[in-house]
Amino acid sequence: MELLDIVDEDDRVIGQAQRKICHGDRRLIHRAVHVLVFSATGRLLLQKRSMRKDIQPGRWDTSVGGHLDPGEGYRAAALREMHEELGICGLPLTYLYPSKIRNEIESENIQTFLCRYDGPIDFARDEIDAVRFWNAEEIEAQLGSGLFTPNFEEEWQLFKKWRQRYQAGIGERALCAGDGFPDLMHRLQQEEL
Repeated sequence: MELLDIVDEDDRVIGQAQRKICHGDRRLIHRAVHVLVFSATGRLLLQKRSMRKDIQPGRWDTSVGGHLDPGEGYRAAALREMHEELGICGLPLTYLYPSKIRNEIESENIQTFLCRYDGPIDFARDEIDAVRFWNAEEIEAQLGSGLFTPNFEEEWQLFKKWRQRYQAGIGERALCAGDGFPDLMHRLQQEEL
């Protein structure tokens, strides 16, 4: 029995419920994480959800996605999920943005992280049917076709807005691994002044 923390709109824990109950009762807001895994050449790793999944089976989705365990922090969950789903561990993550998904199936408060990785991938075959790197043009060409999960399509739009706002001006090199982008940290500090 998988339990999830239930939170309010401000992300404060107000209780717990079983995962299977949360997926089907959109009033039960719970927490999730996404990780966007980019290659050094700027291609985004996507996972094809297993046909055995109860939500969006067989569709391509965010590199990593999962629920937080009760009491777990977002960054810790992102690192755990990245290891469980892709066999990737020990990488620094860059926090990107929060978001909220509200649909007929579920309500999630999400935090999205980014990392760069070019090593081997040992994905969880019970959850994922395939993984592959996509360039931006390939993604754009398939938006709205039903190939991707609606959540990924929303995530892609959020990422494009984030990237446009914080573009370093040096092309794909802005997509680096680490706990922060030097240019992003400088711009955020300037905005606070």
